[in-house]
Amino acid sequence: MRKTLVVAVREYQAAVRTKAFIISMVLMPILMSGGVIMPKLLEDKVDTSDKRIAIVDQTGQLFDAVAEAVQIRNTETTNKGGIFKVEGEQRKQVRPRFVLEKVDSTEDDPERVRLGLSNRVREGGLFAFMIIGPEVIEPGEDAAAAVAAYHSNSPTYDDFQRWVTRPLNNRIQQLRFETANLDPEVVQKATQWTSVKNLGLVSLDEDGNIVAARETNEIANILIPMALMMLMFMVVMVGASPLVHSVLEEKMQRIAEVLLGSIPPFELMMGKLLGMVGVSLTIATFYVVGAFYAVHRSGFAHLFPADLLWWFIAFLALAVLMFGAVFIAIGAAVTDMKEAQSLMTPVMLVVVAPMFVWIYVVREPSAPLSILMSLFPPATPMLMTIRQSVPPGVPVWQPLLGILLVLLTTVVCVFAAGRIFRVGILMQGKGANLGQMLRWVLRG
Repeated sequence: MRKTLVVAVREYQAAVRTKAFIISMVLMPILMSGGVIMPKLLEDKVDTSDKRIAIVDQTGQLFDAVAEAVQIRNTETTNKGGIFKVEGEQRKQVRPRFVLEKVDSTEDDPERVRLGLSNRVREGGLFAFMIIGPEVIEPGEDAAAAVAAYHSNSPTYDDFQRWVTRPLNNRIQQLRFETANLDPEVVQKATQWTSVKNLGLVSLDEDGNIVAARETNEIANILIPMALMMLMFMVVMVGASPLVHSVLEEKMQRIAEVLLGSIPPFELMMGKLLGMVGVSLTIATFYVVGAFYAVHRSGFAHLFPADLLWWFIAFLALAVLMFGAVFIAIGAAVTDMKEAQSLMTPVMLVVVAPMFVWIYVVREPSAPLSILMSLFPPATPMLMTIRQSVPPGVPVWQPLLGILLVLLTTVVCVFAAGRIFRVGILMQGKGANLGQMLRWVLRG
């Protein structure tokens, strides 16, 4: 046992005392959150040059309303749907202006009109054009004549297409009301939607007073489970996957032969595992404590209960032990990185499998399928943590049963990895395949 602890301490210190470890601790959350942060930073860094758009209004009744709405948009600030952002006492343009050009549809062949406007777009004279069908106000049998067609050579830029939908339809509805002799204000009141709030349950405080239900934060209820899942995945990858390279390097450089002269193979393997568990817990503690503090300071403590931390750490430690044992077995059984990568592929699929179903588990945490998937040992650490982070949580027997199943699976993985490690660590030349590794496990 003492030798196992010595190996564990050595592996832990070798990992956390490097500059790469400290840099990765700082950069990892930046990389993980970059997909959210960068779009916000680049939100206003857009091309603000005018977008000239031609409109062919075959109804003769809609262009003026759209042009009036464009003029209002081009002068208002962004909080009103406009293009300017107020910074102190100055206005900064953060969106391009829409410049409309009215095109009369006088030609007998509509396709000629489309072709001519398309050529102008290709030559750069126009950014896009829109053709409003003659029957959009009063749809008839011709479905093609009852649509507004937007044409551009930039299919990923859809700002105008999305924006024009509201003023265009508002004017169409107004004309339809006038035709039917209906008062638009009366119709608006009669058809006004009533929103439905998503609230929790009413409860009693310690003094017996009724506490009103809080409005559910749907975004937080999605982000917190996702963040915990991604953190667990990141820690497993950082803590467990390097074991393949560590064991393979020692094997290729014949360092393992020297080590096995003073320590049994199983104790050596367990020392490496425990060292990596320590590294993983260090990373997790750093991030989770920081997130827990930030959540409490932000007033969202009720969305992140303290007992969830202990369940997360317990499942994380077992996950690192379970997958780390498998990675050690792979490193001991192969002779080069190419063989290791081919054997790691199915293991990696098992590690990432919970990410394929996590959104279903978040939305239906108490469904029978969610319960069954969260009790499947390789997926239990991530999925059980996700279910616990979604109100109202899960019965305590389920995470306890999950820990028991994961613990049993971990014992089996460590036992099998120990047998593979004992035989494979001294093998040189050709690496073992899955069949040979299974025979080593069964025969010892």
